[in-house]
Amino acid sequence: MTTIDFYFDPISPYAAIAFERLPEVLAGRSVAVRYVPIVFGALLKSLDHKGPAEIPGKRDWTYRQVQWLGHRLGVPLDLPAAHPFNPLGLLRLLWATAPAGKTPGRHAVERVFHHVWRGGLDAGDPARLAALTETLAPARDPASDEVKAALREATDAAFARGVFGVPTIAVGDKLFWGLDALDMVAACVDGDPWFEGPAWQAAAALPAGIQRR
Repeated sequence: MTTIDFYFDPISPYAAIAFERLPEVLAGRSVAVRYVPIVFGALLKSLDHKGPAEIPGKRDWTYRQVQWLGHRLGVPLDLPAAHPFNPLGLLRLLWATAPAGKTPGRHAVERVFHHVWRGGLDAGDPARLAALTETLAPARDPASDEVKAALREATDAAFARGVFGVPTIAVGDKLFWGLDALDMVAACVDGDPWFEGPAWQAAAALPAGIQRR
């Protein structure tokens, strides 16, 4: 059995769609998925980069595209009342549902994604977060130091591994970024020899012809 890591932040609509499509993409394959919540904003800060929703023009396009993708792929997706929002409460809740040393289960992840991306409501509303917390009945306190540390350590480990965005799926030492990489993930799991060929390594060795300051 192959174990893959699905790195995500519920703030990302692309991660939400990828999460819904993953079972279909991996159907018939012997795969175990570890769902790893991380802080997308912390990755952006470490890379001195802005997210799609922080760039004029790209922000509008992102919301249009994800709604189209949801429509085309048959994945229900409604924009929340405001976006971006602070996802820390949801991220900590997810880690609180997992026993120490484990990652959250698919059911908890699904409930959190639906909380954000279905119904068009305020994802950060304290009353809604409280209701979601009651429903998920986490084994640990989401506000505890151990849960905060688990989220921080997962984010730091993802960055050290080379994760720069969400969703990212790790298959062994290979990272696949984005919703549109799911077919590559399936091919890699299937053992397609292309992934051990020269093209994969050559991409990392290509020199830059110019660098902007």
